[in-house]
This record gives sequence, C-alpha cells and structure tokens, in this order.
Amino acid sequence: MTNYPTNNNQTPPPKYLTDLIHAFEENANAENAVQMEKYMRNKFEFYGIKSPGRKEIYKVFKKNAGLIPAGSQEEIVRWCWNADQREYQMFAMEFLGRTTKKENEDIIHLYEFLITTKSWWDTVDFIASNLVGVYFSRYPSRIPQITNRWMEFGNIWLQRTCLLFQLKYKSNLNMELLDSFIQPLLPSKEFFIQKAIGWILREYSKTNPELVISYVENNSLSNLSNREALLWINKKRIIT
Repeated sequence: MTNYPTNNNQTPPPKYLTDLIHAFEENANAENAVQMEKYMRNKFEFYGIKSPGRKEIYKVFKKNAGLIPAGSQEEIVRWCWNADQREYQMFAMEFLGRTTKKENEDIIHLYEFLITTKSWWDTVDFIASNLVGVYFSRYPSRIPQITNRWMEFGNIWLQRTCLLFQLKYKSNLNMELLDSFIQPLLPSKEFFIQKAIGWILREYSKTNPELVISYVENNSLSNLSNREALLWINKKRIIT
C-alpha cells in the first residue's frame, strides 16, 4: 500500500495524481536525491529523479491520465506546490506549460502564487519565460498593471520575472519596457536581479547585438550584469 505524501496542510492528494505519485516513488533514487538537494543548497527535498527520467514518467502519465483537468487545476497545482519533494513542483509548472495557449486571464493569479511560494531560480525562471511570457504575449494589455505591481511589491522573484518574461520574445522584445524594469533595479545588490539583467540582455543580443552593446555602454550596469550581457557578443567576436 502506497504511503501517499501530504502537503504542508496534511491534505490528501487529488485522485488525478495517484499514478504520478506511484511513478515518483518507484523511480526514487536516494543517491541522486542527495546530489540534487546539495545542488539546490538543501532548500528542497527530492525523490532524485533527473530530467530524462521525469520526461519518461510524464509521457506515460499523460497517456493514462491526460493533462491537468481545467476544473481541478488550482487544487492539483497547489497540492503539488505544497508537497515536500521538488519533483511535484516541476511536474505542476511543466504541465501548466502545456496549456498556456488555452488559459484565461485569471490564470495569472496562480502563476503569481507559484512565483512567490517555494521560490528559487529553478521554478521562477521556467515560470517567467514559459508561463508568464506566453500569458503577456496573449494579454499584452495586462502588462502595465501587473508588472507595476510586481516591481513595487519588492519581491525579488516577481522582479526577476518582470526582467525575464521576454526571454523568448526575440525580435518582439520591447526594449523600452525592459528598460523600465532595469533602471529601478540597477542599484540592487541582489545576485539574482543583476544576473537576470545580464541574462535578458545577453539573450536579446542574439537578435540585436548593436542595441545591446549601446545599452551596456550607456548605462551603469553592475560588473555581473555587464559581463553576462556581453558574453555571447564576446564569444562570437561581434564588432559594431
């Protein structure tokens, strides 16, 4: 008999997750778990199932159980987010990523919960570029209100999301909008903020290197942001 994991509120899992729980428990690897927990600074527990193994589990699970039922989405996702093992959070956000083009405007409240709960780069970066990024491309009129609130709230993970949600936009990236996020965060000493500034500029440099070079030259970026922003340009030895 399976000893079902419970979340922080001791809530039993939704029936939809039964096969997933079985699969996670059957494929647990204690040695991998130790390594994965150490890599994540021991902030989270793991079953020890690496990405290739999770993908195989997802493939079978999706075939048998389907995607997260829309009517139970919030219950299922929140249960996964409150569960102890990090694999449940990975499952929730990755399966949410498969329905982004069907979600209505209200899904942003669930995304915000995920960003601000059990926050770390491994979840926030996926949510920013794969969930929030798609959301704002579908509902651009929501960008000012939501991002202004996120920036003013002072939570570094919401601010990092503002910086990174355009990560996959390429030529559709709005540089004026990005600059409106970067400027108030320039004085920040937070590693994850300065790293994100450099990362989004580096990614955009693959589309518009001239603009990124000019931006770096004309703004007082931190050494970390500067180095990250020009990493691809320097590697390709692009000269403007």
